[in-house]
Amino acid sequence: MKKTLLLLSLVAAPALAGEGKWTPQQVLELDPAWLRGQGLQVPPKKLWDPQRGTGLLAGAVNVGGCTGAFISSTGLVITNHHCAFGVIQEHSTPQRDLLTQGFLASERKDELPGKGARVQVPRSFTDVTSQVLGAVPAGADDAVRFKAIERKQKELVAECEKRPATRCQVATFDGGVNYTLVESVELVDVRLVYAPPRGVGEYGGEEDNWMWPRHTGDFAIVRAYSAPDGSSAAYSEKNVPYKAEFFFPLATEGVKPGDFVMVLGYPGRTYRALLAEEMAERQSRLYPRMRDVYGEAIRILEEEGEKDAAGKIAVASVLKGLHNVNKNAGGQLAGLKRGNIVEKQRQAEAEVAAWVAKKGASAKGAAAWASAVKAREELLAEQQATTKSFEREFLLGAVARLARGPAVAVTLSRLAAQRALPDMERRPEYMEREHVRIKDRLEREQKNVFLPAEKRLVTAYVRRAQALGADERIAAVDKHFGKVFSEKDVAAKVDAMYASTQVLTLAERMKMVTETVAQLEARKDPLLAFGLDLAKELEALDDTLDRRQGMGSRLRPEWRKAVLAHAGKPVAPDANGTLRVTFAKVQGYSPRDGAVYTPQTTLAGMMAKATGEEPFIVPERVSKVAEAKRYGAWMDRKLKDVPVNFLADADTTGGNSGSPTVNGKGQLVGVNFDRVWENVANDFGYNPDVARNVNVDVRYVLWMLDQVENADALLKELGVRKSSPVAGETR
Repeated sequence: MKKTLLLLSLVAAPALAGEGKWTPQQVLELDPAWLRGQGLQVPPKKLWDPQRGTGLLAGAVNVGGCTGAFISSTGLVITNHHCAFGVIQEHSTPQRDLLTQGFLASERKDELPGKGARVQVPRSFTDVTSQVLGAVPAGADDAVRFKAIERKQKELVAECEKRPATRCQVATFDGGVNYTLVESVELVDVRLVYAPPRGVGEYGGEEDNWMWPRHTGDFAIVRAYSAPDGSSAAYSEKNVPYKAEFFFPLATEGVKPGDFVMVLGYPGRTYRALLAEEMAERQSRLYPRMRDVYGEAIRILEEEGEKDAAGKIAVASVLKGLHNVNKNAGGQLAGLKRGNIVEKQRQAEAEVAAWVAKKGASAKGAAAWASAVKAREELLAEQQATTKSFEREFLLGAVARLARGPAVAVTLSRLAAQRALPDMERRPEYMEREHVRIKDRLEREQKNVFLPAEKRLVTAYVRRAQALGADERIAAVDKHFGKVFSEKDVAAKVDAMYASTQVLTLAERMKMVTETVAQLEARKDPLLAFGLDLAKELEALDDTLDRRQGMGSRLRPEWRKAVLAHAGKPVAPDANGTLRVTFAKVQGYSPRDGAVYTPQTTLAGMMAKATGEEPFIVPERVSKVAEAKRYGAWMDRKLKDVPVNFLADADTTGGNSGSPTVNGKGQLVGVNFDRVWENVANDFGYNPDVARNVNVDVRYVLWMLDQVENADALLKELGVRKSSPVAGETR
């Protein structure tokens, strides 16, 4: 990736040590002396070698919406319990409830394969900005512009993926200032090795989610496998553990307050480059609507799940995701208000506009900066126009997060419609390269279906849709359920729909995956018919969103260039799902007047919090060892206890779940799994006073494996009973 990403030289240190999600290439442009002063003990080139396109950072891997980290040369990957939740649920039944009991494979042959689980190991990053922008025809309107950029991205990905077992993407930085081709090795045989009981991995539940102090063992261990020759291969008994070139040895001494740490991973999305009015729209409309709609879905799933043991397992994964999104939305609202973030952004934009005006017409580059201000004004006008269709667009988009039946029916419908097109003309998510993933997901959905909850969720969705204004109607809902809500009539129609559908029958659903739209229509399946009609409206909505995105790719880079030039210092781009590293220190914080939080929690604190009722039930085999104070080698001498969690001021967001937290030697000291409540709105702006991420202390991981689970074979494989190598290279 070239320096165009920042538009300035990165020879100076960031103004705030914790601020910035830096790309591997940017790390090499930061001042080495500053990095050493912070606590980095390995040479920056050890982190990333641009010639080889790899380095210690490649020990942090993408595990599908989360991050993981190699912790051995034998393919062991540590991530979060909530990131491995789907695999654990997949193998759970009321008779063998691994979610509640936990799981430990005593031998490799006992490890459990995860359907659709994947590990992506980063291999290279290539600047393709000129190729992407060069594909846009002169005079193209915004819709054509979007299609041209998307087409070039797909072509670059297709060429990149000619290499076996390769997964590629073209990532967009700063709204289109830079485009980078990211190439990774994809491993498709991933097996569960260890998951603690849910009372450990989810201790505190939603009550403690996003909170501090925390006492949660949110970690799990999986293993990536390859063919005997080292190549990626589907599950087979002949496969062998993947030989990881780079991994993070476990730092058995852990961390203490003030220590330097790095958090590596794949942060999903942040919004610091949004205009103030775009942030305001999220504050006034998006997050309140999320709280309302998803909050209702949560209540339905919880109520129905409590009535049936199998149903509780079935709704667990969807419920967990909704809880996280819902509480996050609440935190965003609180943080935006607390930090006065929208007003601060308005002020920052005004400062950039004033800087442009001050440069004057004769100054070099003044014309370009003036066009940046005009671009901002056009973006604002578009943002105001889109608010008129917000309610309908939100509710249409919410289909996939709510009832599984309509979500699956829509996927089947859109897949069939897209498959009728040449591969390069399909939407990226329905191209041939995605079909295996789609099939895996549709097969796994069977574990998430619980009819009583399904029917109530659909009824609730219809009620909301039928309450929309005359100009916002969802035609599919009107067609299948009528235009005026009647609880009795809608419930009867929902019952009839589910009574005669085959969408939720696994064997039939997998047949539908390969069928055409005409074949799906010929089935006369009522749920499928609803999905087919919803799919048409979603396709039309996507066309609208494409045009908006085309406008954004034309205007936003102009504004961002001015913002970056005005900054006069390194500015890391917004998170976009690509590999990043943030530098931090272990430290506590003061959330409000008169309250000071220390940066570490302990087993004693965990036991003091236990009430014997959800969500504070400590599993008996854990409580016995904790109460006996059998700390083994994992006691912190100063704390006189085993550390459970710790805080650092790392710049993290969603997608950093499971990120390795490592010390200056490149050794793993913890696993990131959350942020504190006051830091949720960090997505919109970094506040050093409250920017704290929450990590599982590696000593708690080792205490669980050693003193609770007696996982001797796993501990030996991890090498914790002998000296560990520095910086994680395979010996």
